[in-house]
Amino acid sequence: MSSSRVAVEDLDAGMHADEDAINVLFVCLGNICRSPMAEGAFRRTVQQLGFKNKFRRIDSCGTASYHSGERPDPRTVQLLAKHGIHTSHLARQLATSDFNDFDYILAMDDANLRDITSAQPKGSGAKVMLFGNFGVNKSEQIQDPYYGGQAGFDRNYAQIVRFTKGFLREVFGADIDE
Repeated sequence: MSSSRVAVEDLDAGMHADEDAINVLFVCLGNICRSPMAEGAFRRTVQQLGFKNKFRRIDSCGTASYHSGERPDPRTVQLLAKHGIHTSHLARQLATSDFNDFDYILAMDDANLRDITSAQPKGSGAKVMLFGNFGVNKSEQIQDPYYGGQAGFDRNYAQIVRFTKGFLREVFGADIDE
């Protein structure tokens, strides 16, 4: 694998993470378009900006199970590859254990956020929020591109990179440009 092409699975810091490293989970409806894209782009961006060791685990899932075990949508895979990101992710559904395993659970849109919060057990320590809260326009939605064209996927990718930088600024006080 060339240095310009990175498998997203290789970017989890795991044992090399900082002591206070966090776990982040991205959630959309089916876990084949937006959330695996967010997982890959987030990993790549934190690596490029030098924040890899701030994360122990980065993952994605869906609120629904109808795509469980499937690879991401080919348009997501193609877009990630265009940015030098390879993924072998298989879709999975949000699990009760995720609320204990992840520090942040980031929803792609308001419907996902409602589904996640309704499943969240009382006493869970996970911070459940809209990923768009880390954008310039708080509460920005990452719309589902599934039934649309490539432009929707491109727009989603740009949003994800912006929100990732906002996340790093807000959570870690990173001094990085928009």
